[in-house]
Amino acid sequence: MDIKLFDRISDTEWQAPPKGAMRVPAIIFATESLIRDMDDKVFLQITNVATLPGIVRAAYAMPDAHWGYGFPIGGVAAFDADAGGVISAGGVGFDISCGVRTHLTGLPRQYIEERKDDLANALYRQVPVGVGAEGKISLDDQEMTAMLAGGATWALDRGWGRADDLERIEEGGQCDGADPAAVSNHARKRQHREMGTLGSGNHYLEVQEVAEIFDEAIASAYGLKLGECVVTIHCGSRGLGHQIGTEFLSEMAETAASQGIVLPDRELACAPIKSDVGQRYIGAMRAATNCALANREIIGHLARQVFAQFFTHAELPLLFDVSHNTCKIEEHESEGALKPLHVHRKGATRAFGPGHPSLPEALRPWGQPVLIGGSMGTQSYILAGADTSEARAFASACHGAGRQMSRHQALKTWMGRQVIDELRARGIVVRSPSARGVAEEAPGAYKDARAVVDAAETAGLAKKVARLQPIICIKG
Repeated sequence: MDIKLFDRISDTEWQAPPKGAMRVPAIIFATESLIRDMDDKVFLQITNVATLPGIVRAAYAMPDAHWGYGFPIGGVAAFDADAGGVISAGGVGFDISCGVRTHLTGLPRQYIEERKDDLANALYRQVPVGVGAEGKISLDDQEMTAMLAGGATWALDRGWGRADDLERIEEGGQCDGADPAAVSNHARKRQHREMGTLGSGNHYLEVQEVAEIFDEAIASAYGLKLGECVVTIHCGSRGLGHQIGTEFLSEMAETAASQGIVLPDRELACAPIKSDVGQRYIGAMRAATNCALANREIIGHLARQVFAQFFTHAELPLLFDVSHNTCKIEEHESEGALKPLHVHRKGATRAFGPGHPSLPEALRPWGQPVLIGGSMGTQSYILAGADTSEARAFASACHGAGRQMSRHQALKTWMGRQVIDELRARGIVVRSPSARGVAEEAPGAYKDARAVVDAAETAGLAKKVARLQPIICIKG
């Protein structure tokens, strides 16, 4: 991307002033190197977002931003319903409430290494993974409705998970305002046998070593110790969320003109928050959020069962579970006053700072854990929401390394078997049903996660706490 498109505010903040139909500036948080490596479409998409009705303050892009559907992945924007603000299905993404959860094991790497292959095989057998993967859980329509309304609390009531998990999950494990009736029969059918499954693409379950600690005090409060291992799960609402996104994007595109909305790009299809379409989408989106929260809770339970077979004393308490494809009503400053805003985060993680009342009491003094995924062979990170997070981008941070190469390009560059063998030589065991999927997700297809999180910290979006190194990767 041409940096001349922006005014340089600092080493990690770049602004495109309002031009044409833009209502607010477009701001990207990144180093010059990261900006230059971004696709030109990121600039086009984030400036298009800045044209949408009711947008507040600015349209933001995170350091891991890359081209997406409508919004760039790594896009953040907040809208004021009272000012005609809109809700955009493309601003949430197809995999609604895709997110990350991390469990502590208390086990040193040596313990994992001694049983690495057997543990990898057991996890692979226990957690279904891949395109169209189905699990042992089958939901009839009544149970589907209960799950869509109850989220992780529904899973807990059915014996999947632990009661103390709920305070470590955003929304307490259950998103209020979900409307199961707004979820189509087709979407429900797609989810019939997909609870407790990882899916495909960049979703994974990893066993990771805490390889480096940047902030001893916060790491200690989070329960992270150098050399010990964690289990990290990355997945979302599976086929149900994708179907909801598909259906509402089409309806929003068809009704935009009648709502007085001029779309710079059909993929930015949206609807006024207070409209019938907007309210039905919000209800369906929140139901899909509950689906994702329940799904990750079940997978966490399955992982605990496997670890119990190998390490009887490992309880795998939950550090945190947070989504990065969402739209949430949150209070943020707008024109000098706190207002409830609809904050879209697409490929961006909520990053509430120290003292935020929604955080668990044990974590509140330190800020929210911000879980940043890497790729199969690269480091992941745990960050903490900072005091400056709110003022920078509505308390938002990056969500991963971000792709620097399309899946098509990756397939032309690597063979799946080649990637698996190379990672094995580095001590990383991969289990996947798809060699093609492994090639598409090759580590080289992603940006340098270290550069991304360094930029996020320098920009004041979040604070680095620990670096995680993969040992076992169960991959879609």
